[in-house]
Amino acid sequence: MWGIIPAAGYGSRIQPLAFSKELLPVGSRLSKGGERPCAVSEYLCERMIAGGADKLCFVIAPGKSDIMEYYGGGYGGASTAYVVQPEADGLCDAIFRVAPLIAPEEHVLVGLPDTIWMPADGYRALPDQTLSFLLFPVTNPSAFDAVVTDDTGHVMEIQVKQARPATGWIWGGFKMPGRVLHELYGLWLDRGRADEYIGTLVNAWLANGGEAFGFKAGQAYVDVGTLEGYRAADELLRTSAGRDSNLAGLHVTAGAPNGGRPGLRRRKSAPFFQAEPGI
Repeated sequence: MWGIIPAAGYGSRIQPLAFSKELLPVGSRLSKGGERPCAVSEYLCERMIAGGADKLCFVIAPGKSDIMEYYGGGYGGASTAYVVQPEADGLCDAIFRVAPLIAPEEHVLVGLPDTIWMPADGYRALPDQTLSFLLFPVTNPSAFDAVVTDDTGHVMEIQVKQARPATGWIWGGFKMPGRVLHELYGLWLDRGRADEYIGTLVNAWLANGGEAFGFKAGQAYVDVGTLEGYRAADELLRTSAGRDSNLAGLHVTAGAPNGGRPGLRRRKSAPFFQAEPGI
């Protein structure tokens, strides 16, 4: 199973940083070398691995080589691959850059690397056979993609950043068979690559007879791409409800250059956190 991690954005909402926003330290964890800071994208990696992913593909922008240096050839038992998105052309463009690597019979997880959500095993709630969204309740759904479902969980519409969405449930990750990924890719091409957001493309796919389901298995969701979200993520991880024993004890294994562990090597290119006033 593949985990697709779109990591080509520059994090304009939380600049200035001296490194890729996906490496922003949030919380800490235990490793063989003791306790160390944790990059925000590690939380998504671990959730994907918990959901069955054994291959992770980061979609990066030119110049974001620090992500490659950090994760190397593998993380937590999963191998890592990297695909370049030359320009920031939206989530659909980022996801479909990985399509040539994925066979129709494989399965795919997609998530956002600047988010932290609970429960950590949320992807396990999603089935293998169809396009399915992991849904989370939030108080500000207009800032996200709200997913409207019927009583049976069928997705009726995805309302992309609408001012007054019909639901407070948003998607935080999704899963699909490789064949569905390729069907969506073909539709995206037929539509002239016009869809920036996955929500508008899925709406068109549903209108053409496609099917998707939403699963309200999410408990807490934080977008760490802003200073407010950064503080909220720290609070989430500090609370007893936010602590997860599976994550705290995970050891980062082979894959980092020279057999090291990401975040523990001392080198000039190692990422550091440049604090904003008030953090």
